[in-house]
Amino acid sequence: MKTVLMADPVRYPRMTTDELRETFLLDSLCEPGAIRFNYVDLDRSVVGFAAPLDAPLDLPADPDLRAEYFTERRELGALNIGGAGTITVEGQSYELNNLDVLYIGRGNRQVSFASKDKSAPAVFYLLSYPAHAAYPVALVRKDEATPTELGSLETCNKRTICKYIHLQGARSCQLVMGVTHLAPGSNWNTMPPHTHMRRSEVYMYFNVARDARVMHFMGPPAETRHIVIADRGVVVSPGWSVHCGVGTRAYSFCWGMGGENQDYADMDPAPVETLR
Repeated sequence: MKTVLMADPVRYPRMTTDELRETFLLDSLCEPGAIRFNYVDLDRSVVGFAAPLDAPLDLPADPDLRAEYFTERRELGALNIGGAGTITVEGQSYELNNLDVLYIGRGNRQVSFASKDKSAPAVFYLLSYPAHAAYPVALVRKDEATPTELGSLETCNKRTICKYIHLQGARSCQLVMGVTHLAPGSNWNTMPPHTHMRRSEVYMYFNVARDARVMHFMGPPAETRHIVIADRGVVVSPGWSVHCGVGTRAYSFCWGMGGENQDYADMDPAPVETLR
């Protein structure tokens, strides 16, 4: 498991394109037939993918965690962005279709991932944070994720926000997790942008066409940079950074947060006219 160290807002303005990508972009994590993770020192998040093919994949107890098993002191959210699959937790199997989410609380020693059909394999995006309390395993179906329509075609940001793991949904210790889908003809997400110092955020972009890209904007509102992201690329957003993006085509992204609170509305707006 690779460890990724974040930069602070003092070092950030002097970083080159390669340094920005090396620090804030987690890519090449989705490997067929494998589980791959990165450990990020920011809020001690762990980000990865499980992409089972012929055989189930067991959630490993990585030595870097210094734990007997992965969720000994952690909670985990798993979003299926592929074909139908199953996640087995302590002998109980949960079937996940595309865009279903499973929350796995602290203290579950045995977790494994499988695809129902290797010709249309499941792909599980995984996001984990430390947990000081145990909450029960919870399966949230796509149609149970309280979709909310935001934006408009006139401002090129018509989108549907689906909340899975949050205060009014599947309960967790600190993990908040959801998905945003851009409508055809709309390109901008999280616009106007914001920051939230009490939580860091992780964006995973998916359903990005092979020849398309997303330009993810980050940094303090008065000194922004961008990172060009392909399908299934992940970007880490510190509390001092805005996080918004625009794609060359419609796309989706999974947003996940961990930190001091779980209040979805706890944010500090960064009006468009303040951006530089």
